[in-house]
Amino acid sequence: MIFSVAWRNLWRNSRRTMITLASVFFGVILSTLMTSLQNGSYDAMIDNVVKFYSGYAQVFTEEYDENKTINNTYELHDTLIKKITNIPKVTSISPRLEYFALASSEEMTKGAVIIGINPEMENNVTNVQKWVESGEYLTEGDDGVLMAKNLAEYLHMKVGDTLILYGQGYHGVTAAGLYPVKGILNFPMPALNNQLVYLDINACQDLFGAPGRVTSLIVMVEDHYDLPSVMYGLKNKINSPLMVKSWDEMQPELVQMIEADRAGGVFMKVILYMVIGFGIFGTIIMMMAERTRELGVTIAVGMQKRTMSWILFIETILTGLIGTAVGIAGSIPIISYFYNNPIGLTGDAAQTMIDMGIEPFFYFSWNLPVFYNQAIVVFILTMVIGIFPIYKVSKIKVNQALRA
Repeated sequence: MIFSVAWRNLWRNSRRTMITLASVFFGVILSTLMTSLQNGSYDAMIDNVVKFYSGYAQVFTEEYDENKTINNTYELHDTLIKKITNIPKVTSISPRLEYFALASSEEMTKGAVIIGINPEMENNVTNVQKWVESGEYLTEGDDGVLMAKNLAEYLHMKVGDTLILYGQGYHGVTAAGLYPVKGILNFPMPALNNQLVYLDINACQDLFGAPGRVTSLIVMVEDHYDLPSVMYGLKNKINSPLMVKSWDEMQPELVQMIEADRAGGVFMKVILYMVIGFGIFGTIIMMMAERTRELGVTIAVGMQKRTMSWILFIETILTGLIGTAVGIAGSIPIISYFYNNPIGLTGDAAQTMIDMGIEPFFYFSWNLPVFYNQAIVVFILTMVIGIFPIYKVSKIKVNQALRA
């Protein structure tokens, strides 16, 4: 009976109810949009790191983790590849042989990071082919190189020129070779543009005298939300002297930056929830002021204050439930649009983000907790505010309420 009365009370004055529902509705919309934008920016930061270079996880030797020298490489066997690719949610892998050498032209010399890759596998992991600004991408067994744009400009080289690589290889052998430049890469991250040279992994192994050896095996998943289960599988299947590290273990600076920004986001969200809460509270105060005489009459004809308090509290709960449900339904198409159409930045703001190694877009997250977490918080706020009508009923004086 109490629930039935509360439901009918909501719609006896539909305009008043719609105003209260609108407060809850817009509260859910605003908090969901803010959280989606915040989480989307974090996802973009992580993707920029892992899909440009590091991958979501890497398998290497324990010695290489301590000292990243070519002498701490390992031989990659099919059994290890099968172990990793059989783990659920692993989407792709790519072997690499990375080391340093001097990159020279006829006029200039500069230190460079030499990365031996399987062209097809690497493209599936980091999509490096899309950054080829001129020339063409490598093919398997190729004897050419891809050079980062700033490095090529420093050495005064272009597509078709011959690059000289000179350094020290596996166990101290001399590493030297001449390689035609097949393509110039233009990454949106200056740090990568300054020093990278890509070779086919077989050519790189020949250069450094390390046939069949790799420094690391890159492991990719669909997104970082799948990584915990994949890391559990990797750590169970990979034993010493090999080890595995996830992107957050390899990039602690990025994790700290995200956590610091998340702390600031919590502060902003508290302010937003306060605004939302006072907005809902204002509509409840307005509702109680309008219904003072009604409540006085109802109590005067015999309804107990306790029963009346329960009716008003259930009205508030129903308002919160309907408002949050409609708010979630309303936020889905909005976030869906921005998820598929990120907001692009221009001018100085875009250049600042590019200089930081971040694509100049505002991304939104489509992760499920973005929706239900905000709805739960707003609903709890509504329930807390629902205590106010109970308090007002307990303090109501019938003779004064009848004259309101």
